[in-house]
Amino acid sequence: MNFRITDSLVRLTGEELKAVKTTAFDLQIKPVNPGMSFHKLDKAKDRNFWSVRVNSDIRLIVHKTPESLLL
Repeated sequence: MNFRITDSLVRLTGEELKAVKTTAFDLQIKPVNPGMSFHKLDKAKDRNFWSVRVNSDIRLIVHKTPESLLL
């Protein structure tokens, strides 16, 4: 299966898309932000995968190491 983030983004409403873009931008500006709700993905093979809360229904998946953060 070939997954692209755009496949998920086209299913969002305008407000949801705005919230995702704002969160992604905030992560670029300040990746270590106490206000961000990071949760480790327990069952991922790579222990560096986390989810970040966008709102009560949407989370972004990131690969986080001390040196980088990949959306």
